[in-house]
Amino acid sequence: MDSPSTTITSVHPDIIQTHILTRLDGPTLAAAGAASSQLHALATEDKLWRDICTSTWPSLNDPTLQALVSAFPGGHRSFFSDSYPLLVHPLDQYHGQSRKIPPTTSSPTLELISAVDIHYKNSLIFSKVEATETVTGWFQCSPFRVDLLDPKDMVPTPVQYSVDGDYKWLRHLEDTLTLSWILIDPTRKRAANLSSLRPVSVKRHWLTGEVQVRYATVVGGDRTVGSEVVQCGIVVTCAGKEGGEMQVREVNLQVEDMEGRHLNGKESLVILQEALENGRRKKAKGEEGKARYERYLEMMGERRERRLRREKTLDMVCIALGVTIFLSFWSYFLFR
Repeated sequence: MDSPSTTITSVHPDIIQTHILTRLDGPTLAAAGAASSQLHALATEDKLWRDICTSTWPSLNDPTLQALVSAFPGGHRSFFSDSYPLLVHPLDQYHGQSRKIPPTTSSPTLELISAVDIHYKNSLIFSKVEATETVTGWFQCSPFRVDLLDPKDMVPTPVQYSVDGDYKWLRHLEDTLTLSWILIDPTRKRAANLSSLRPVSVKRHWLTGEVQVRYATVVGGDRTVGSEVVQCGIVVTCAGKEGGEMQVREVNLQVEDMEGRHLNGKESLVILQEALENGRRKKAKGEEGKARYERYLEMMGERRERRLRREKTLDMVCIALGVTIFLSFWSYFLFR
């Protein structure tokens, strides 16, 4: 005689929630919650998602952030849904024409909060929360830049610094150094990860010899800045002595258009708010971020070539016009 089969409904909810769901990561927990109404009720418990968020992004252990994220419409589950997948703007739809972002009708954003975590081989080496005000004239008119460290600050890491076998070591950093930069709008209760997660480039500065690790995400631009897409560029600057510990000396975020111009606070705020509200999100896969960044650089080169061709054509027209006026002027005096 066959024994009756056991289904998930016959397992006590406390066992499911305490011994099963707590072992799942965010995407798996979300998938489990879609399997049945019972699992959905258990998988939406905010404590589960709070534990997942704080383990994924240690910066969220900050008490202020805990209170803020808890106020999101869906709590930590909503925050995870916003921040775990990376922003992916469809570059294949680029046609060289800028769109106009409609003005917002909601309350003005008074500040943006950055929650940043850097891991080396999955071990945390840097974590910080930084608030940036967005209402003063200084912010509105100055180039947008978020610096997490003062010029004289440096953060020691367990990573051994090397200058020998330079290419191999830089490649090692590219494979093992990951960064998450979550930007949070407290007013609209939205968040997004502006990082590519893995570096898009690792290079030594030609003058100082410091290592610059770049992460980048391409988001939609705005007609007011004349750029269809813009780059949210994050640079981590590291230094040290051969055989000693690597030190993080600079971590900053800037927004740059396709001409290489750094946008000011007012321009950046409009673009970042649009990305947080309506930006397309997708789970990160391997070096997809690096490939998108390289495509963005190709687009910048194509745009530069088009501009040079237009300028060359305009120069030729001006020269032809000048010659015509010159010949007409002398013809008037010689043949009248």
